[in-house]
Amino acid sequence: MTPSIVVAALYKFVTLEDYVELREPLLKAMLDNGIKGTLLIAEEGINGTVSGTREGIDGLLAWLKNDPRMIDIDHKESYCDEQPFYRTKVKLKKEIVTLGVEGVDPNKQVGTYVEPQDWNALISDPEVLLIDTRNDYEVSIGTFEGAVDPKTTSFREFPEYIKANFDPARHKKVAMFCTGGIRCEKASSYMLGQGFDEVYHLKGGILKYLEEVPQEQTKWRGDCFVFDNRVTVRHDLSEGDYDQCHACRTPVSVEDRASEHYAPGISCPHCWDKLSEKTRRSAIDRQKQIELAKARNMPHPIGYNYKQSPSEA
Repeated sequence: MTPSIVVAALYKFVTLEDYVELREPLLKAMLDNGIKGTLLIAEEGINGTVSGTREGIDGLLAWLKNDPRMIDIDHKESYCDEQPFYRTKVKLKKEIVTLGVEGVDPNKQVGTYVEPQDWNALISDPEVLLIDTRNDYEVSIGTFEGAVDPKTTSFREFPEYIKANFDPARHKKVAMFCTGGIRCEKASSYMLGQGFDEVYHLKGGILKYLEEVPQEQTKWRGDCFVFDNRVTVRHDLSEGDYDQCHACRTPVSVEDRASEHYAPGISCPHCWDKLSEKTRRSAIDRQKQIELAKARNMPHPIGYNYKQSPSEA
């Protein structure tokens, strides 16, 4: 039996003044260990999701932790039967998660981490404002019960959403969550800078919660969107039933795929009447490339995600 592929989401906010020089050695370490996926590095830290064999992931983590700055890098794992990524990349970025507000630095101030085992008690407090910091299409397929949906299409919209809707004088306790924990680090740092006193965030994000909290105790509802070819995972971290529209990148359910407006790789019920002719032509051309690559048993692109990059996981 073919061993399961290990999918590792990892990040750490840490000052990396030499991040430009780190790119090539990091890429080599990934290639040497047979790792696929994308890692982002910036002066503020490292972030990304990668996949490989158990030995390969362990080898990459050992390489990273050989740097004292990375010794406690946050990482969480899940498994799948097929390689969810096609390429190996290391990208240089201004931010490893793009908020777009100068001066927000989780290395200097950050909210209070909440362990998954303590999360249910916190969000059950009626005085706690629970905010899902992810984007609208992620929230639409799963979230924690009682969570507020900002209906953002980009993390860059989060600061304006907070300014328009919440007041530090009235909202005394705020709890936030995201897929892997990284967006909340930056969001909590931003909110502390805006005068919110008690700001909490789920350590390790939804994925860590699903890994550690038994299903019979869960306050999670639905699937969790992930940034690889699995599209979503269930509470047991098995692959969900969603696919993804390559034209608009929205998760599509079994019901969506039965729609007359669903054409694999080209359109779905969420975008069929919104796509420009240029985008539609690009989607058709890309789908042809995908089908040709499949026929030749070659790696193929899964489409450009104009809504969100891996840096927002």
